[in-house]
Amino acid sequence: MLNDLLARNVAWSKQRHDEEPDYFTRLAALQAPEFFWIGCSDSRVPANVVAGLDPGEVFVHRNVANIVHSSDMNLLSALEFAVDALHVREIIVCGHYGCGGVKAATEDLPHGLADHWLEPIRRLARAYAVDLGREPDLEGQRDRLAELNVVEGVRRVCETPILQRAWRRGADVRVHGLIYGLKDGRLRDLDCSIGPGHFQPTHSAEEAAQ
Repeated sequence: MLNDLLARNVAWSKQRHDEEPDYFTRLAALQAPEFFWIGCSDSRVPANVVAGLDPGEVFVHRNVANIVHSSDMNLLSALEFAVDALHVREIIVCGHYGCGGVKAATEDLPHGLADHWLEPIRRLARAYAVDLGREPDLEGQRDRLAELNVVEGVRRVCETPILQRAWRRGADVRVHGLIYGLKDGRLRDLDCSIGPGHFQPTHSAEEAAQ
């Protein structure tokens, strides 16, 4: 299986070089992405593929269920590098329908360490129990919860000292929330974008989702 992967890499590299001889030289010379993408680790949702972007055009951080933890040093380090070093000005928190992490968070089953990681989604489920109860079925509830998790992620990114410092120094950084449909391959804007001057730290997650 590994040999097959390496063979596919050779074929891909040759094809890219034949189509665009300076492709790899250009990529190696400069990393200047326009977007920082915080997405789910799900193998069906690769950021540059679903967004129609080439390598080098999007800087990516992925984790289970695209959760923004304020203590996640991996995410925060990537966010700081994206904003302060790469000068990315568009940050995207992207979830997806049919998310296995959201499903696990709503199951009364043990999932090991994932149960600790997914606690923010369970808190959202409790906070929005009435809203989720209006959905016609369990799949609809989980998909709505995936949307709420994105909206919460946008808010939490904006609360970080990294974004607060960037805005104070006048950086035009904006944070957006998108949701991806596995069944149709479409990205949908959740209309929860926040930019300089728009963020009010006193707003609750409930208000941000409305």
